[in-house]
Amino acid sequence: MDNETFRRHAHEIVDWMADYMGDVESYPVRAQVRPGDIAAQLPMAAPDAPEPMDAIFQDFKDIVMPGITHWQHPSFFAYFPANSSPPSVLAEMLTATLAANCLLWQTSPAATEMETRILDWLRQMIGLDDGFTGVIQDSASSASLCAILTARERATEWRANENGLSEAAPLSIYASTETHSSVEKDAKVAGIGRQFVRKISVDSNFAMRPDELAQAIAVDRAEGVTPAMVVATLGTTGVGAIDPLRAIGDICKREDLYLHVDAAWAGSALILDDYRWMIDGIEAVDSFVFNPHKWLLTNFDCSAHFIRDPDALVRTLSILPEYLKTQTADDVIDYRDWSVPLGRRFRALKLWFVLRSYGVDGLRRMIADHITWAEELAGLVDAAPDFEIASKRNLALFNFRYRPMSLDNESEIDALNETLLNAINDDGRLYLTQNRVNGRYVIRFCVGQTNTTRDHVLGAWDVIQEIARGL
Repeated sequence: MDNETFRRHAHEIVDWMADYMGDVESYPVRAQVRPGDIAAQLPMAAPDAPEPMDAIFQDFKDIVMPGITHWQHPSFFAYFPANSSPPSVLAEMLTATLAANCLLWQTSPAATEMETRILDWLRQMIGLDDGFTGVIQDSASSASLCAILTARERATEWRANENGLSEAAPLSIYASTETHSSVEKDAKVAGIGRQFVRKISVDSNFAMRPDELAQAIAVDRAEGVTPAMVVATLGTTGVGAIDPLRAIGDICKREDLYLHVDAAWAGSALILDDYRWMIDGIEAVDSFVFNPHKWLLTNFDCSAHFIRDPDALVRTLSILPEYLKTQTADDVIDYRDWSVPLGRRFRALKLWFVLRSYGVDGLRRMIADHITWAEELAGLVDAAPDFEIASKRNLALFNFRYRPMSLDNESEIDALNETLLNAINDDGRLYLTQNRVNGRYVIRFCVGQTNTTRDHVLGAWDVIQEIARGL
């Protein structure tokens, strides 16, 4: 494709992108296709001859688009948000055009120095002290893996990387029963083993119980297992619970354990002064992660990982073959040593575009609105005689279930709510996801998309009631 042909198609595609952003609400939120529908329209092998871009783009519209679930739809209330914004999209276009691999300072000095500065902006925005240094990872799962690997090395006196774990005592990791499943996956990847992830029970607010944590650590020590780290969560995936950092941190200091905080979703709310209580006790934390790609208008993937001791992370991950040596290594940061992948995208550019385009005040208003609207909706659900709140609202997240007064059999209520959720998602006007709270099947509601308004949130309640009462 020559440059002029590229220019023509680029204009066409950008026009389509702008139309899509304006018209996304006209699509069903969740893709309405059946398994195999998209694959059936794709040839079994790549074409031998080149095909025109006009035909390729038309197939994108005809084949791909029906199979897309529209995460940027203002009535997307499922999972956690993966919100985007026009400034972020523009930056991603530039990033794709530059196509730089930013593994070393010298491979793109602007990428490295911007990442360092923009992560410090974020640190200040969410109220972390200046003892933290930031790096961008692809996801909170990767940041947590880096934390687990560092904790593993510290607990084995830096021998596991060299000798493996066969000579070491078993290591244990502690997290609440509400902690994200990525911690278990990371423990498997790190060689610690899933069975050594200790699930600590939670209190009535679904937060980790420090007394149970202390007891589990004592039991492991008595049985010859070496406690290595604790993973605390701010904003658990199921119910948005907030673990008590100060009490957990006191235990970690006393027991000399690495403390990592997964604030993937809720961390964005720390830009609001009213929610800084969530990081009371932050001085005991070794690493902290939150995702601007969840609730700060920045396209996936962009995870902000803050570390108190970068040297420990680099020591854990660094390998220096001859072909990666540079003359400037002693004077600059080479982020290749700060994450598991060697190659790195220029992710800081989209954060720079977003933070400058909206300003911190604009982002604060958006998150405060989402929380207010979720609170209003939870109040309406709680007041309805045939619905009930299954877990209290935390930030912009709560769980509820449909419970007609004529039903008192829990299995039947579970089945009814599963039927209701499927009917809502098949309808196409909303997208919600399921959860289990205290063993009961419930429906989870999370506000967070870029263009969601109060009308969308309250309109969702109208749709939920309409479909529920029509079952």
